[in-house]
Amino acid sequence: MKQRILTAVIAAAAFLPVVLYGGWPMIILAYLMAVIGLTEALKMKGIAPASMPGLLSIIFICIILMPERLTAVIEQAGYDKLQLAGLLVLLILAYTVVSKNKFHFEDAGFCVLAALYVGFGFYYFIETREAGVIFVFFALFITWATDSGAYFVGRSFGKRKLWPEISPKKTIEGSVGGIIAAIIVALIISLAGDMDIPVFKLLIATAVLSVFGQLGDLAESALKRHYGVKDSGTLLPGHGGILDRTDSWLFVFPLVHLLQLV
Repeated sequence: MKQRILTAVIAAAAFLPVVLYGGWPMIILAYLMAVIGLTEALKMKGIAPASMPGLLSIIFICIILMPERLTAVIEQAGYDKLQLAGLLVLLILAYTVVSKNKFHFEDAGFCVLAALYVGFGFYYFIETREAGVIFVFFALFITWATDSGAYFVGRSFGKRKLWPEISPKKTIEGSVGGIIAAIIVALIISLAGDMDIPVFKLLIATAVLSVFGQLGDLAESALKRHYGVKDSGTLLPGHGGILDRTDSWLFVFPLVHLLQLV
C-alpha cells in the first residue's frame, strides 16, 4: 500500500503540472504515454516494439495522435491523416507477406487495433486539453471517483458479481456506487468551474461516462486475462503499467467529445 501511495504521489506531481500548463509539454506527455501504452499491448501479444511491425505500429499511433493544430503541416504536402494512417495499415499488412507468414493477418489486426484503441483515447485527451483544462479534470475526476466509489461500495456492500469471468472482484453494487460517486463529483466540479453545461445533461453524460469508464477497465482486464498477464507493465510500481492506469480514460475522453460536452 505504501508503494502504491508513493507512486501515485510522484506520478501526480509529474503529471498534473504538465496538464495544467498545456501546450507542447502536454502534447509530448500524451505521445510518450500513448507509445508506452501501445508497447505494453504489443508485448502482451508477443510482438517486440523494436521489430518492424512494432515500429510501424508506433508510427501509426503517432499519426493518430497528431492534434488538429499540426495537421496543417501534412496538408501542405497534399496529404491528410487518414491517407497516412491508411498507408501504415497497408505496410503492416504487407509485412505478413515479407515475413513469409511468420507474422500473420491476426498479428497485423492486433497491431492496427491496439494502435487505434490506445491512440484514439490519447488523441482526445490532447483535444480535450485544447478545449480547456476544466474539461480534462472533469473527465479525470469522474473517472477516479468511479474507481474509488466502486471499490469502497463494492467492498462494503458488494454481493452480486458484475462480470466474474473477466474481473472476479467487481460487483454490481460497486458499479452503481461508482456511478453515484461520479455524479456527485461532477456536480461539485460544475459548481466550482465554468463548464456551461445544463445540469440535466451533465448528470446524464456523467452517468454514461462512468459506465463507459468501467467498460474501459473491463476491456483491458479482458485483454490481460486473454494473454495471461497480471499487469500491462511495470513502469508504475504498485500500479502496473500505463494501460493499467489509463484504461478508463481511453473510453472516457472520446465520449466527452461524442456527447458534445466541449
